[in-house]
Amino acid sequence: MNFSEVFKQSNQLCKVSPDGKYLATCVQYRLVVRDFNSLQIVHLYTCLDPVMHMEWSSDSLFILCAMYKRGLVQVWSLEQPDWHCKIDEGSIGLVSSRWSPDGRHILNTTEFNLRVTVWSLCTKAVSYIKYPKACQKGVDFTADGRYMALAERRECKDYISVFVCDDWHLLRHFESETQDLAGLEWSPNCCVLAVWDNCLEYKILLYSLDGRLLSSYSAYEWSLGIKSVAWSPSSQFLAVGSYDEKVRILNHITWKKITEFEHPATIINTKAVVFKEVEKRPVVGSEDLSIHQLTVDNSLFSTQSKYEITQLPAQVPVIKPDPDRANPKIGISALAFSADNRFLATKNDNMPQSLWVWDMQRLSLLAVLEQTAPVRCFVWDPRRPRLALCTGNTKVYLWSPAGCVSVNVPVEGMDPVSPHSLFQDCPAYSLAVWC
Repeated sequence: MNFSEVFKQSNQLCKVSPDGKYLATCVQYRLVVRDFNSLQIVHLYTCLDPVMHMEWSSDSLFILCAMYKRGLVQVWSLEQPDWHCKIDEGSIGLVSSRWSPDGRHILNTTEFNLRVTVWSLCTKAVSYIKYPKACQKGVDFTADGRYMALAERRECKDYISVFVCDDWHLLRHFESETQDLAGLEWSPNCCVLAVWDNCLEYKILLYSLDGRLLSSYSAYEWSLGIKSVAWSPSSQFLAVGSYDEKVRILNHITWKKITEFEHPATIINTKAVVFKEVEKRPVVGSEDLSIHQLTVDNSLFSTQSKYEITQLPAQVPVIKPDPDRANPKIGISALAFSADNRFLATKNDNMPQSLWVWDMQRLSLLAVLEQTAPVRCFVWDPRRPRLALCTGNTKVYLWSPAGCVSVNVPVEGMDPVSPHSLFQDCPAYSLAVWC
């Protein structure tokens, strides 16, 4: 595995362009764009304030840089480096900014969620959408970029508006059968909108494009409910993670549960493989030390690790949540399907050091990765069934049906690694690209 030299970055802002040709990083108020193959700088832009958010347009021709403290958004062009755009929301403030799917409109959400402002880069037209709801995921676009669903809150009731992204006219507006809507997400085939309630009530609703309620599902009552939701790439499955440490899989025909995945503290499934990370610090003799190694070579003292297969039955480390604190660390907080629909990865918050991989063909547990530190994030390879994860140290871990591997990333200062996209590793203060 080959590594590049270390590049500086801040706020973990480092993203590969959608076409895979460029790598953009932010260092305080500077935006650096590199050719992804040669890693040579091709563009260097200077923003008016330290960048808090950075995002590529869908066609990789523009980059959005948001400076929330000043309520500013600056847009830079790769084709015309001298062209730039500045959007100032003024005293109303700014809390989020994002591209529309066409890459020619910008959606800004003001402070206190007073409104969403749609800015056009082509016509300079401005549109306003009132009453956006402040929730976990209140805006989502269909995969083809034609429609946008927006959660709204009016007169203490939840509503959903569907807009046509070509001219931003309202297509449908209907009331949602939720007490306190927490999020919404379109299916990959753009036919169904999943809407779920907040954690106090287990309820997920399935709506069609014209606002018809197709189905609703509730697994139980009078307990903390849904914590995470994920569609499979084929739209055939909808995975719902909840606070009871289970994942329920709904099918796309009847929208009923076909199975549920439990996360037990003792694994007895003989078809599952438990990979346990084992660390070993190298023993360094006095004859191996030199001034150069002590000051430059951090790898001399780095902890090496490898995976060992644990005999079954295996115990999974469990942390008991504090019942007196809000947002207890319990339940399924993260779900992700592989690109080929074959696997599902899950994380249970009260088992923070473990990552679970499920076989969607057999609907059973396939593997458990037990780390020495809590899993911070994980992501699937977009082209093959391969999973990357990190735990906040200088290593990145890879899983595939063939097995697991631990890779030590040569990072200055031993900063932690955080994969924002597969094979793009971004430490807190530096960046190392590997392939």
